[in-house]
Amino acid sequence: MIFAPIGCLVAVLLVLLVPFLFVLLFFDLVSFSFGELGLSPDAAFMIIVLMLVGSLINIPVTRRKVSYATPRTIHDLFAGPQTQYSGIAINVGGAIVPFCLCLYLLTIVPSHWEIGLATLIMAVVSKAIARPIPGRGIVLPMFVPPVLSALLAVLLAREFAAPCAYIAGTMGTLIGADILNLHRVRRTPGMLSIGGAGLFDGIFLVGIVAVVLTALV
Repeated sequence: MIFAPIGCLVAVLLVLLVPFLFVLLFFDLVSFSFGELGLSPDAAFMIIVLMLVGSLINIPVTRRKVSYATPRTIHDLFAGPQTQYSGIAINVGGAIVPFCLCLYLLTIVPSHWEIGLATLIMAVVSKAIARPIPGRGIVLPMFVPPVLSALLAVLLAREFAAPCAYIAGTMGTLIGADILNLHRVRRTPGMLSIGGAGLFDGIFLVGIVAVVLTALV
């Protein structure tokens, strides 16, 4: 009989556990961020569940026909023409739930002008660095929005930096990168979902990472 070395078994086990460990680390990060925002563990858990379930739901905002697909094979000649559509949808878990959380946070912070200024700066920067990529939507550099929103929050609203970072990062990215660039992708075939990646969408992740950075400063 041939026995695998213990070291090999441990290595295989560790490789299999890596995705699970990453998921645990991600949810610990999310829970920590929500705690920094002043939310209770129960409220944080409820929001995470809403985002997970909501990530499966896209609400169409616009939808229009772009063109008919042309047959490419003999088989396609006997099939009806397929219509391509272009439009915009909003993801519940990736955009609407974070937006509602921002509205709630605005009710508990002592001042709003700092958040408004930070959000405006974030929107301008996001608009400038965002790029539409066919087949992917609107993308922007991964680390610029969270780092910038965290710095703005610490400089402008040190006493409530975490809520400021989350609102500025989330709303600034949503307005600057997505809404202000919709005209650049409106004729691209396919439906563009704002926040369509749910928990892993840039709009959500920017706010979470920004809050963590403010806690480390």
